Amino acid sequence: MTNISMSPFTNEIERTDPPRGFTMPHFTPYKGDEDSDRHLKHYCSTMILYKNNDALMCKNFATTLQGEAQDWFHTLPPQLIQSFNELSFVFIKKYSSNLSIKKTSDHHFSIVKDPRETLHDYVKRFKAKKAKIVGYNEDIATAAFKNGLPTEHSLFRKLIMGEELTLAASYA
Repeated sequence: MTNISMSPFTNEIERTDPPRGFTMPHFTPYKGDEDSDRHLKHYCSTMILYKNNDALMCKNFATTLQGEAQDWFHTLPPQLIQSFNELSFVFIKKYSSNLSIKKTSDHHFSIVKDPRETLHDYVKRFKAKKAKIVGYNEDIATAAFKNGLPTEHSLFRKLIMGEELTLAASYA
């Protein structure tokens, strides 16, 4: 049995039992090498029915950690964590270097067709990167798509002349 005084949770959290009939949902373990914010959001959305039960949220979150992340958890000072908000804060702070960088519409302009790349591959790569952009804007994406084409490319000339103005038409 774990010594309560050595737990990073307060005694109140440690002494709280899960609600009757509670079954822990399945989580992919967090090992410390992925986006910590994504893991935390997935955990919170899965545990949404229990969000007001801090003790349950804390104790079960600890079970979603594995490997290096589990080792880190056990290095937290005793009695440090009083709430799930505190646990979330120290978790994100520890693994902030693993957060995915959110891309904005300006990122479109860094996508340029490589001379050795086929138009099909450029479109495929552009679409994949566009999907990762927060607040996607059709006009900016269309301008960036044109900007990424070499000026001698026939599609570039068509786009500049206004024959095909939408991104969907450009892809076709």
